[in-house]
Amino acid sequence: MKMRKLGNSNIRVSEIGLGSMGMDHAYGPQADRVEMKKLLEYALDLGCNFFDTAPIYGEENEKLLGTTFKNNRDEVIIATKFGVTGLEVVNNTPQHKLDSKPLSIKRQLNESLERLQTDYIDLYLQHRIDPEIEPEEVARTMNDLIQEGKIRAWGVSEAPLDYIKRAHKICPISAIENQYSMIYRKSEGELFEFCEKNNVAYIAYSPLGNGFLSGKYSSNINFPTDDFRSTMGRFNSDVMTQNQVVLDEIKQIGEDKNATPAQIVLSWELHQKPFIIPIPGTTKIERLKENIKSNEVTLSSSELKHINQILEQLDIDETYF
Repeated sequence: MKMRKLGNSNIRVSEIGLGSMGMDHAYGPQADRVEMKKLLEYALDLGCNFFDTAPIYGEENEKLLGTTFKNNRDEVIIATKFGVTGLEVVNNTPQHKLDSKPLSIKRQLNESLERLQTDYIDLYLQHRIDPEIEPEEVARTMNDLIQEGKIRAWGVSEAPLDYIKRAHKICPISAIENQYSMIYRKSEGELFEFCEKNNVAYIAYSPLGNGFLSGKYSSNINFPTDDFRSTMGRFNSDVMTQNQVVLDEIKQIGEDKNATPAQIVLSWELHQKPFIIPIPGTTKIERLKENIKSNEVTLSSSELKHINQILEQLDIDETYF
């Protein structure tokens, strides 16, 4: 497994990481603990050393990583998060409870440390910004935690660029974690320019578009109601039908290179920028192997040009997200 530097920190992570959200959250029932422990251990055996979790995925999610890696903690890089402390219903709509006050951050950190069975976090991410707290105050808290040795580096997720710049001036950000894939490319432009200029890593969640780009779903897919993809417009039958030609082309490119569509998608992402670190999630050993081995798939400049040309045919209304 090739490695990439986690921004301006001295932390090195595998080019492909593993997002653990789907093991407990958003994609249906909790996955079997014994099987997930095996999957995490196998990921490390395959060379993946970067694991992403968060308290909002359920306390058991952090506990799973803690139990799995308590005896070889120094071999793994763990990212977890703060700032989202639960869910509340406002006007019949579920919303995140946000709290990034300094004392709350320290409490959230101590709770995560206990669940993860460790005394430090490698990468501590502000999961969502708290509009009541200025970025400078959050950054000063992060600086304190770094000085105390409780975290090694910090970053933000889905934060506005101005917020990022203000926080970065106080305590340098090592990573930004946002959604990025062939069908969700909002970060290209100013945000990528910021990462390049300031030596900041970009951790890409949902790099396979929640499975949309994997080639494993057809236009007649029906997800169970406890799977949040059941409400995602990208899986609307009309949307999938109108984009099938692009998905078929990705599949053909994969066949020509003896690779799967998912491997072509992840390889394309690795080729976009050297600071991008995709963290596809899975609960299946075969998918894990497939995803991790995508870093062995090489794409020439002409192949990348061809892929980007066919991606221009994608038509996904962003109001669907």
